[in-house]
Amino acid sequence: MRESWRWFGPNDPVTIDEIRQTGATDVVSALHTVPTGEVWSIEAIHQHQALIEECEQGLAPLKWSVVESIPVHEDIKLARPGHEKYIENWILSMENLAKCGIKTICYNFMPVIDWTRTDLNFKLPSGAYALRFDQKKFAAFDLFILKRENAQTEYSTEELNEAKRVFDEMSEQEKTKLTNNIIAGLPGRMTDSYGIDDFRAMLANYKDVSSDVLRSHLFAFLSKVLPRAEAMGVKLAIHPDDPPRDMLGLPRIICTADDLELLFAALPSESNGITLCVGTYSSRPDNDLPAMAKQFGPRIHFSHLRGVSRDPGEQRSFYEASHLDSDIDMVQVVKELLNEETRRSKESANSLGIFIRPDHGHQMMGDIGKTVNPGYSGIGRMKGLAEVRGVIRALSALK
Repeated sequence: MRESWRWFGPNDPVTIDEIRQTGATDVVSALHTVPTGEVWSIEAIHQHQALIEECEQGLAPLKWSVVESIPVHEDIKLARPGHEKYIENWILSMENLAKCGIKTICYNFMPVIDWTRTDLNFKLPSGAYALRFDQKKFAAFDLFILKRENAQTEYSTEELNEAKRVFDEMSEQEKTKLTNNIIAGLPGRMTDSYGIDDFRAMLANYKDVSSDVLRSHLFAFLSKVLPRAEAMGVKLAIHPDDPPRDMLGLPRIICTADDLELLFAALPSESNGITLCVGTYSSRPDNDLPAMAKQFGPRIHFSHLRGVSRDPGEQRSFYEASHLDSDIDMVQVVKELLNEETRRSKESANSLGIFIRPDHGHQMMGDIGKTVNPGYSGIGRMKGLAEVRGVIRALSALK
């Protein structure tokens, strides 16, 4: 497997030299300063590549191998008049990346918001801090802070009462923090930051957009992109919706194995693949991750190897657990990925390993108290990478 590490650019608290020390060989990055919808120029790509790949003699080289992500403009998701120019710009960015040798692209089709958490500093029994999604807090935000129109129809009486209790017990400071965590924007996310009124307006754009409609817009987008991707040898790897279910009245369409079956039945191109984000998919108890790794093995171009622990009494709530200590059989997932690599190597001697990276590590030890990108502190991710690396080495030795 190709061990990679996400880097958010020169302002990332984790430096390129520190990434090199983790033992990772590949870097996952993006041009975060380019506004959504604009073309990533070859010059800008080369400049970013140089930051990653140029190093003094004697140091282990790093390679920018995976893009995460080229953002998809909201006009594409809504199929607004004139959105075709944004599709063409997305394609041009993809082609420019391919010309620079970067041919694995992770992207998502989540409307309005990227990955969503209610707590960015959830304290664990170990004293480390994790990301958490609390369904009760989220309902309190939806119903009594955002005050989304007709939101109450989506909750049971018991859920409404519980959300009101949670809301009433929050201080004004806690309400502000919860709001910021959900809508103000996270470092590295691929959508803009919003104020509460802007956020309501963005949600309103999807009032009449069903899952079927949004899925048709994804398929229309990919029908334009995939032929050009094939021509350039690019592998696209769609990331699941996070959390993988409808929320805030927004449709979600990449949540389950059935969703992926629909995607590949409609668009069977070999360039049409997935990012197997183990933690995201596993935040739904009905997703069997080892089975999905086996079923969609040929479509997996990239994988985020992390796990979550769901609350026993409320399966929609979870915190991001240690990479090997979660609700997921990570060892079996890794085994299935290694089996897929073996299958590919038999088909082609030039097959690349599957790009993997640790994801959303705990803030721990010397990183506690430091300014970090939520979920992307250095020590916690290095711990996760070391754990996964050990599993890979052990399983590989048994082959």
